[in-house]
Amino acid sequence: MDLSIAEATRAEFSHSTTYLNTANCGVLPGSAVAAVRELAEAAAAGIPAGFGDFDRVNRVRAAFARLVGVDVGRVAIGSAVSTHVGLIAASLPPGAEVLCPEGDFASVINPFLVRGDLKLRFAPLDALAEAVGPDTALVSLSAVQSSDGRIADLAAVRAATAAHGARMLVDATQAAGWLPFDASPYDFTVTGGYKWLLGGRGASYLTVSEEAQDTLTPLHAGWVAADSMWDATYGPMPRLADGARRFDETPAFLPYHAAEPSLALLERIGVEAVHAHDTALAARYRAGLARLGFEPVPGEAAIVSVPGLADRQPALEAAGVIASARAGSLRASFHLYTTEADVDRLLDALS
Repeated sequence: MDLSIAEATRAEFSHSTTYLNTANCGVLPGSAVAAVRELAEAAAAGIPAGFGDFDRVNRVRAAFARLVGVDVGRVAIGSAVSTHVGLIAASLPPGAEVLCPEGDFASVINPFLVRGDLKLRFAPLDALAEAVGPDTALVSLSAVQSSDGRIADLAAVRAATAAHGARMLVDATQAAGWLPFDASPYDFTVTGGYKWLLGGRGASYLTVSEEAQDTLTPLHAGWVAADSMWDATYGPMPRLADGARRFDETPAFLPYHAAEPSLALLERIGVEAVHAHDTALAARYRAGLARLGFEPVPGEAAIVSVPGLADRQPALEAAGVIASARAGSLRASFHLYTTEADVDRLLDALS
């Protein structure tokens, strides 16, 4: 493990397993656990600190904005990627064409599918840019494929959508936190906060370009979407918030209280350092797999999938090695708390 990462994480992680499953759910740092415990205990005591802290939520919003390189005014907070995607799906006119990669994660597909009056079209991930056409209204895709770690050529897709006047939605859930990711070129991005961002389920982030903000209706606008939310708790909303905050949902405070120290940890280390650490471990794993005669899905991501080995996952878990079975493959994922010894333990188990 890189010394700086080792120093930054030594006091934060105490899991007892060989945890290689961040693509499923990240391990909570100790500081995040403490923040959740503090809030829960205050709620149990019936004191105002247990109500949740909107200022903390806004600090999390700002930290996420810095992480993905956008102005804080472009960030809305919510509870789930599918809810954010559903808001975007609701904005499209009947008959609009939505282009998606084949086999992408369901949350970036199903909200368009259930509309029933949109035209969904699919293309292979590596041919997605070429598949954008004059009738395409929106391209919806993941920056990194959940099932096997393939990294999309976002620049090529963005050039194609710009050439055809289409909008672009990027799910950065399997990217932000380990892969340097700039959300600014895209109309919309969505990011679940409980994987590589090391928060809990219930924190999710939507970024909307200034131009695209006028194309969305804040259908789930509650009092938190108001310009002055404490003046909007009763009766019709006097005025919507400026910027993307008009698309906020009422936050689930426990995961957002967890998110503040988790994002602060990532900021202290730096995503570039996390990227170097995670991908070095993934490369070590790929090399070991080759020596064992296995053929992982090619790539350079922190997610490595080996087709045909999904049936090994239960035995690995019983041995304390935590990975995932996805789409017929054994999927391992490496993050800042993973060590070379963890990688070698998995390889020993597979051998």
